[in-house]
Amino acid sequence: MVVGRTGAGGTDTGMQARHARPGYGRRRRLAVIGRLLRGRLRLAGIVLRDMKPTPRRLLRVARSVVASGLALGLSLEFLPGIEVNGFDALMRLVAILALVGAVLRPVLVALAVALGGIAVLLIGLFAQTLVIYVALRIEPDVISSSFGAAVGVAWGTAVISAVVGWLADAGSDETFIGEVMRQVARYGGGDGSPFDGPGVVIVQIDGLSAPLLRWAVTAGNLPTLSRWVRSGSHRFVEWHTGMPSTTPTSQAGILHGASSHVPAFRWYDKAAGRLVVTNRPRDAAEIERGFSNGRGLLADGGVSISNVFSGDAPHSLLTVSQAGLPGRRAHGYASFAASPQGLARSLVLTIGEMIKEVHQARKQRRDNIFPRVRRGGSYVALRGLTNVLLRDLNVTFIAEQMARGVPVVFCDFVDYDEVAHHAGPNRRESLQTLEGVDRVLAMLERVAAGVERAYEIVVLSDHGQSQGATFRQRYGQSFEDTVRDLLTPGAAAAAATGTAEDWGPVNTLLTEVTGGRDGTGAGRLMLRRRTDDGQVTFGPSRLEVTLNPQQPDLVVVASGNLAMVYLPQVAGRADLEQMEFLHPALVRGLIDHPGIGFVVVHCPGHGPVAFGARGRMFLETGVVEGTNPLLGYGSRAAADLLRHQRMHNVGDIVVMSRIDPGTREVAAFEELVGCHGGIGGDQTRAVLLYPASWPAAANSIEGPDAVHHQLVRWLERLGLRRDPLPTARPPAGPDAGPETSPARQDSENPAITEITETAENTENTIDRSAEPIEERSVHTSSKGVI
Repeated sequence: MVVGRTGAGGTDTGMQARHARPGYGRRRRLAVIGRLLRGRLRLAGIVLRDMKPTPRRLLRVARSVVASGLALGLSLEFLPGIEVNGFDALMRLVAILALVGAVLRPVLVALAVALGGIAVLLIGLFAQTLVIYVALRIEPDVISSSFGAAVGVAWGTAVISAVVGWLADAGSDETFIGEVMRQVARYGGGDGSPFDGPGVVIVQIDGLSAPLLRWAVTAGNLPTLSRWVRSGSHRFVEWHTGMPSTTPTSQAGILHGASSHVPAFRWYDKAAGRLVVTNRPRDAAEIERGFSNGRGLLADGGVSISNVFSGDAPHSLLTVSQAGLPGRRAHGYASFAASPQGLARSLVLTIGEMIKEVHQARKQRRDNIFPRVRRGGSYVALRGLTNVLLRDLNVTFIAEQMARGVPVVFCDFVDYDEVAHHAGPNRRESLQTLEGVDRVLAMLERVAAGVERAYEIVVLSDHGQSQGATFRQRYGQSFEDTVRDLLTPGAAAAAATGTAEDWGPVNTLLTEVTGGRDGTGAGRLMLRRRTDDGQVTFGPSRLEVTLNPQQPDLVVVASGNLAMVYLPQVAGRADLEQMEFLHPALVRGLIDHPGIGFVVVHCPGHGPVAFGARGRMFLETGVVEGTNPLLGYGSRAAADLLRHQRMHNVGDIVVMSRIDPGTREVAAFEELVGCHGGIGGDQTRAVLLYPASWPAAANSIEGPDAVHHQLVRWLERLGLRRDPLPTARPPAGPDAGPETSPARQDSENPAITEITETAENTENTIDRSAEPIEERSVHTSSKGVI
């Protein structure tokens, strides 16, 4: 009797019997080698098939001709024993080299995939040396004193040409994807998986709003995504993030179905008496332990890459909640660093990205583009690291996991979000960054075609962004200083309102490569003064944690246009009466400030109440007195605020900045021109793009938890979940999204139809929220606001 396999590591008696047969080990090794060679030859064929004579490749050939001519001229000038009679003879030699190079280049690229970079370097070097030597011998106007002299010139020319070509090609996508495909070929058929169905790669484009994606797809600015949608292979729907509209909250929901545990990007924990910042590994690990049930989205053999939380993945890379754990070691960095293409590409393009940022910031100032923020200092280096090094690492890691055949990969690309924060979500440089992420999707599509396991690609975002001049720019004073001016004399306030989010991915990378608290070596020693318990904390987050007093009278935190104020002396949630007793001018002063849209506080007997300058709304009942303070923030504002008020560790006072009725711009409390965290504008309008062959998602998805349940249902249908949970359906209640609708059968293109329907629904929502305040005010009482 044969015992069936019970899991990923299960065995059976039949397998044991086979292992006992003579020669089984040798045959198995030969089979593995054969499978590896077949995989590499298949990848080489794919590379050759894709090498079409595009304008970019023709330009590269022309550049190679020039480089070869210069290299040959230098070699002939400085190496003895060779004389060339005239310029015409030199040009004939260059022409011969160009023709042979054009023929050999595709073959060498294919060999690089099949044999490896070192092998092809040696093959190419000897081939080019032989070509140059033969050309020198047959050209009548070239006089060679000896065989050694001809070989010396050939070698000198080949080396100079190789170095010039290596540096020039380092930044090309073709070179990089060729190296990635070579790394993929190492794994042959992968490590095996207990799941037989197709795998899924989920790419999160951080900060991308649904309206912007819809416009870019329609305009054709994103060739890969536009092709997917227009061809009908994929369709997308808009989903509502709710509040707070920030990455940690959305990922807690998408990866774990537990967004209610994360009230903001950072908050003050009264019980612990400390600030919690979600992009610090120690804090992120503690938060995840609080809500993880071991059955997150990636629990069954999945891999988490560059995320805040792990999704209970057994294997994580560049994941904040896992980076600082004892014994944690990064995987895959060595092969990336050892690769000439990976290292050269990152070096060249990182410097290029930094130069580009300096130029674009200067151009923005010169053209008087407004609103804008200062874009100098450390942000220049930060942009280069996030938009080049981290992006390339992500692609390399995803490709490696696809080659291994893992069932699900989830990766967050922060490129667009980073640039949009400082340049503006709809500005030219932000859109160029988005085009770079689109090219990444094209690379992953090529990788998927070259690995043995079939893969589907899902693209989603965690939130959008809203634009606007900052609170400080508008009113000449920061929000924390505004709060301090309203406190009782002598009271001290601690603030955490810096742009700490920007540094999260870089700090996570440095924490992993230095080995966390257990790390040793030169990298660890260099960063010793910049680490806290082994966690690298460059940027504002480190200062926020170390400089706050132990027991301040007030704590102010901010994320985008959302701010929260805490009274640490009051245990639990402080109500309006306690606030007025401790700081009589605080709430009234915030309400009357022209930069504040509304504040939410708890009123005894009424629950949470949103106060505006001319009215208030009782969130529990929806009753409005005076002018509705939530007008302009969207039809879901009241529900979003009520859900937020029910979260643990929410601020005693929740403050939302104003929204401009005409432009729908907000005033960020951080110094960022593009922001998210609260409500208003496009920051709550995220997107989910998925294969059209899957059952259709609901046209209206409310909250990241609903996205989680939708993804789980799809994974269950693909057979990628071991133990489907009965809780995989959206929970009942006001926060739940509608049930998934049956797959629609459109006679035309279902993706375009779905986009159109979603756009029409969204436009109706925008039109309602943009109506003049006076037309939608509800005057049920003439009493004062407080």
